[in-house]
Parts: sequence; structure tokens; C-alpha cells
Amino acid sequence: MALFKLAFASAVAYGLYRYSERSRVGQTDHAAFAAGETNGANLAKARHAGSEAMRSDPPEWDRADQASDESFPASDPPGTY
Repeated sequence: MALFKLAFASAVAYGLYRYSERSRVGQTDHAAFAAGETNGANLAKARHAGSEAMRSDPPEWDRADQASDESFPASDPPGTY
């Protein structure tokens, strides 16, 4: 009887897992992107530079932040530092 209960609980857990994964199919909202910034399902996601392309607006944004954001992922920092 205990084995039956364990199998039933496992089946229910698997069903809930599959149901939750099904709702994520086609989801393109990524944490770093503002609404409408991502398109398609490509592997090399890149967003536009600037605070308006971010999902959450930073409390402060100056020229150095903008230059750093525009140069990412370059290995050298921008010249405005």
C-alpha cells in the first residue's frame, strides 16, 4: 500500500511539473530586457543600450553608465571613466 501511495504522489508531482512547464513554452520575457526588446528565439540575445531598454529603470543613470552600457561586453572600459 505504501508503494502505491508513493507512486501516486510521484505521478501527481510529475503532472504538476509538466503542467507548469507547458505554461512556459514560448515565453520570451527575459530579466534584462524591456517589453518588446526581444524577438524570436535566437541564441545570442542582445538588448539595445540605454536605460530605456532595461526592464527596471535604474535610480540614477549618467554618461559613464551610458558609455559602459554601450561598450558591453567589450574588454576595455569606455574612455569616459
